[in-house]
Amino acid sequence: MKLRGYVAANWKMNKTAEDARSFVEKSSKLLLNMEKAKVIFCPPFTALFDMDKSLQGKPWFLGAQNMHWEASGAFTGEVSSAMLKASGVQYVILGHSERRHQFGEQNDWINKKVLKALSSGLKPIFCVGETLDERQSGNMEEVLKTQISEGLQGTNDPSGMLIAYEPVWAIGTGQNANEEQIEEAHKLVSTFVCDSLGDIGKDIPVLYGGSVNSENAGSLFKAEGVDGFLVGGASLEPESFSEIIKEVETFIKE
Repeated sequence: MKLRGYVAANWKMNKTAEDARSFVEKSSKLLLNMEKAKVIFCPPFTALFDMDKSLQGKPWFLGAQNMHWEASGAFTGEVSSAMLKASGVQYVILGHSERRHQFGEQNDWINKKVLKALSSGLKPIFCVGETLDERQSGNMEEVLKTQISEGLQGTNDPSGMLIAYEPVWAIGTGQNANEEQIEEAHKLVSTFVCDSLGDIGKDIPVLYGGSVNSENAGSLFKAEGVDGFLVGGASLEPESFSEIIKEVETFIKE
């Protein structure tokens, strides 16, 4: 049994506002009386206002997929922390592997975002993880250490922060890290977080994000150090996402 469990849905560039409303309605029927797991929906920016309304009165939280570190300015296509808060957002994904590898986000950029989110009252879902080449070359530990130390630099009060470990080689590939690999990585992440933040880092939950689905969620959640999931593809259908939440609920203490 575990004391806590988070399930965050990262919808990426999927779903309109209407799709999001329908998803919440279906999920509400599938998840009656299930409130132990902390569920976070991270839709595209265009669906945030509608999702905020749909989630009113429900035991779930709203998150965004990214934000800029500046409060305002000439940053075409970007969104600020104030804009997110005005949309009802409580959590924000920062440093996702797709942002790092497809859009070239560096650790210093991500660090600025983390600091801005925290100072604005948002809760970062700070993502870290290694590529297949980095793992196979024996650099996994150094990669994680650098991402965490540089990404969390200057953080004094990480209240509400979540960290998501993403083995990049297991995202959207159908592959998955085994229990031993996951436990090793989560232990390293927790150690490096404490190295960076001191004692205040001890209680930061670490989520796993690597091809999690309704079939493997139960066994993955049992792994030591796993406090929940950041879910991609399997969060796009109410039925599969609800099954993941049910698996997590099963192992959370009352």
